[in-house]
Amino acid sequence: MKIAVTATGGSLDAQMDERFGRCEYFVIVDSETMKFNAVLNPSAAASGGAGPSAAREISKYGAEVLITGNVGLNAQQALDAAGIKVVTGAKGTVKEVVEDYLKNK
Repeated sequence: MKIAVTATGGSLDAQMDERFGRCEYFVIVDSETMKFNAVLNPSAAASGGAGPSAAREISKYGAEVLITGNVGLNAQQALDAAGIKVVTGAKGTVKEVVEDYLKNK
């Protein structure tokens, strides 16, 4: 499974970013191997529509789950339409929040 995590940097050791649409990076993690792809968020500086644009971006990478802090209404609708499960309220590094998710915490 591919898990997208909003992050402040492009590694597993980066802190999760609580913002979805305007986070710096998406770290897309393969839950079976923990290999990852760090993607700069092209919507981070958008004047509007950052959430739906960010949803399209992670969808391009095959994300099935998103772990983040908060998601706005428009972003939630775009994520729902893409079939991406949203997990909010996590805290820690990318690696920690993925491991916690996989342990059902």
